Amino acid sequence: MVMATAEEGDVGAAGSAAQVVERGPGAAYHMFVMMEDLLEKLKLLNYEEEAALRSHNMRPPSRHYFALPTNPGEQFYMFCTLAAWLINKAGHPFEQPQEYDDPNATISSILSELRSFGRSVDFPPSKLKAGCGEQACYVLDCLAEEALKHTSFAWKRPTYPTEELEEEAIMEDDAELTLNKVEEIIAEEETDNEENYIDLNVLKAQTYKSDMIESKQEEILESTVDAAEWNLEVERVLPQLKVTIRTDNKDWRIHVDQMHQHQDGIESALKDTRGYLDKLHNEISRTLEKVSSREKYINNQLEHLVQEFRSAQALMSETKEKYQQGSGGVTERTRILSEITEELEKVKQEMEEKGSSMTDGAPLVKIKQALTKLKQETVQMDIRIGVVEHTLLQSKLKEKSNMTRDMHATIIPDSSIVGTY
Repeated sequence: MVMATAEEGDVGAAGSAAQVVERGPGAAYHMFVMMEDLLEKLKLLNYEEEAALRSHNMRPPSRHYFALPTNPGEQFYMFCTLAAWLINKAGHPFEQPQEYDDPNATISSILSELRSFGRSVDFPPSKLKAGCGEQACYVLDCLAEEALKHTSFAWKRPTYPTEELEEEAIMEDDAELTLNKVEEIIAEEETDNEENYIDLNVLKAQTYKSDMIESKQEEILESTVDAAEWNLEVERVLPQLKVTIRTDNKDWRIHVDQMHQHQDGIESALKDTRGYLDKLHNEISRTLEKVSSREKYINNQLEHLVQEFRSAQALMSETKEKYQQGSGGVTERTRILSEITEELEKVKQEMEEKGSSMTDGAPLVKIKQALTKLKQETVQMDIRIGVVEHTLLQSKLKEKSNMTRDMHATIIPDSSIVGTY
């Protein structure tokens, strides 16, 4: 397949850029969106397996492959291969283009197939020689849509997966204490404290319970259990005796703690940052003072040079005005000279034509030829006039003879009638 030149690609890109400027600033990125849609449609058509790109030593195109010019020859061959496959996929038989086929014939056949699908083509075929750009994306996108229509592809409703909530295994131990339980216990204590009466039975039960606890404590104090066995039992029971309070992110106490922590962090960072900013401010102010003093010093030192520069600039402006005036006069005189030169050329041309006509004998030859032709025509006219006169004379004589015959015919019957009488 004949490779397109880089100049043609540059011209096509310039033309498309001009069209983009006319349509709007956002149209420059329309080809990228079209290319991404085309790639999704090709994936729906399973082009990686059915198009047999690997048999042609081609890799699957990237999502900006036909939108940006990289390798015109490779892109054009890829464009023709995908277009032929899509046309066959859409139900129209189309021969797979080869590498050394005529690109103009291949492009015209692809565009004719595209028109047969009822798609409009309002761009010149030369836009497709580069194998990239908005026109190439448009052609492939239209062919992909026709292929999807032919394969009766239809979008289905999305099926959302059911999210199963993970059930947290909560160990319900008597030793574990949650935040809800703590609040319940606090509420119960508050309600107990709000009671204004004393139940004697409850008081007796409490005193009996306290006596039992004191007796048990005395027994425990007088226990003869081995220390090693006690330590082993403590190690075994310690995880169950651990009190944990589950934190809830929605609790306002946690938010208040986080706010205090962030406030402390901001204050600590502000102290260091304020010192750095003050130092930077002092340095910048000192630098500005040095710059202003240096500027004043330079202005004082170079004041006479500035005056000379201003005077030279004024002189240069005056010289420019004089030059413009002089150049205007020169242009006017150049225009007058060109007009005079044109008139002189016209006069020279007329003089040459008159001189050539005076020295040339061609007009005399033409006159002689015209005279001989007139003589011949005169002779022919005389002959024709003679023929006409002779014909006229014959007609007159014939008419006269007819008249005399008619007269004799009318007189003879009269005499015969008289004889009979």
